[in-house]
Amino acid sequence: MPIAQPPAPSAPVTTHLPKIALVGRPNVGKSTLFNRLIRANRAITHDRPGVTRDRMEGQVRSRGKQTFAIVDTGGITLDAHAAVAQGPEGIRGFEAEILRQAEAAMAEAAGICLVVDGRDGLTPFDEHLAAHLRRAGKPVLVVVNKVDGVEREDEMLAEFHALGFPLLPVSAAHGHNVRVLEDEMREMLPDEPEDGVEEGDGEEGDFDLASNDDEGADEIAGEDAGEGGAESGESAAEPKGPPYDPTHLRLAMLGRPNAGKSSLVNALTGQQRMIVSDMAGTTRDSVDVSFESGDKTITFVDTAGVRRRSRITDSVERYSVNASLKSTTKAHVTLLVLDALQGVTQQDKRLVDLLDERKTPFMVLVNKIDLVPRKLLPDLEASFKGMLEFCPHVPLLYVSAKSGKGLGPVLPMAERVRAECHVRVGTGQLNRAMEEVLTRHQPPVVRRLRPKFFYLTQAETNPPTFVFFVNDADRIQTPYARYVEKALRRMFRIEHAPMRVRFRSSHKKKGE
Repeated sequence: MPIAQPPAPSAPVTTHLPKIALVGRPNVGKSTLFNRLIRANRAITHDRPGVTRDRMEGQVRSRGKQTFAIVDTGGITLDAHAAVAQGPEGIRGFEAEILRQAEAAMAEAAGICLVVDGRDGLTPFDEHLAAHLRRAGKPVLVVVNKVDGVEREDEMLAEFHALGFPLLPVSAAHGHNVRVLEDEMREMLPDEPEDGVEEGDGEEGDFDLASNDDEGADEIAGEDAGEGGAESGESAAEPKGPPYDPTHLRLAMLGRPNAGKSSLVNALTGQQRMIVSDMAGTTRDSVDVSFESGDKTITFVDTAGVRRRSRITDSVERYSVNASLKSTTKAHVTLLVLDALQGVTQQDKRLVDLLDERKTPFMVLVNKIDLVPRKLLPDLEASFKGMLEFCPHVPLLYVSAKSGKGLGPVLPMAERVRAECHVRVGTGQLNRAMEEVLTRHQPPVVRRLRPKFFYLTQAETNPPTFVFFVNDADRIQTPYARYVEKALRRMFRIEHAPMRVRFRSSHKKKGE
């Protein structure tokens, strides 16, 4: 059952776009419609009812038309007295929390779309929810989903006229009338300022909703996190994170199930935004939660827990795991949340290895530290430091989402890691640094020859990538490569960001 949480002050959300809320009973196609409207496979969709729990926001864009936000919500089950009724297995025990999330979405929305299933016809749950929405006092449009063509529109819409709201037949799966639905949603929005028209790309191209791509899920949750790249980092893929904007910080939460990721999001944002439960696997979608801190916009991406591949038997969990790791590639910094009560597990080590190999900017938050007996703390801290032995630059913070202990330094440290990822050093300063590094400790002789260093340059940022041109890169041994990396970190104050140090063979000095 969900854990009762004390109320927290709500922080202002970042999106100032008008919103439309999608509500309805379970398994009517709200998430499929959400994906169709935002033209992306963000929400997990499945034939099984009750997959969506937390609310999720996206933006609807069309060239020359007003941009607005759309909010997907979990399936609502109400009885005739507007009280929560037992839902399908996927949301059982979460019905009240899902209703609370949906009501929060409706309170912020300019209009509401009640999504119903045209194939099933009008059900008591639809009628009870319609009566509940009528008391909300906001514009309501009944979206009759799963109507695949005009030939059956009259037949499938007939009984829904009893609800007393305007009707629109659509097919989220096939795109029928979706653009008409966008226009109807815009009619429910307040008047926009003249500069609110979207000028970007909004072409109505084809959009495939056939499946949630699970490519890479085996790598994400599997036993093999990958090897190599210790001395040069050549095997690690370049993260494709968002461009540098000092006013916006995007943080992805990652970790095993029930480590406390959602509780930390709620505690750090000051909002009861995510459904929290002592049941592992409560969060399924990767959900953006934004708030403003001073002049900065901070977005947390709460994700599903990542288990070992051998333990994943459910297709929904596979989709969730895949989305979790994809979120780390789109965030500025990843917060790896570990459970202090569980100690260091093999899956924790795999996730650390994977993030380090990919050179993902990340920091480790050891949650539930307030529940650990004081006498066990030294051994526990030693074990977590030992886990980071091969990536000692990674910040390690001990926190408690429940008590708030240790949460103060989290956001400043994340901003520092992100800033260090974009450090750029001039070539002249780099080569003076190279001379100092070589003077302090020359490279060892390998096969009767000592490697010669010609010059040093910075090839990239995010993460900082430094390339040494030498006469024979094969003669640079791993211990010396680590010494060089430590020296560069010390000289340029890159203490916590990932760094690539590469050695390339060249038989000429610069300028020859």
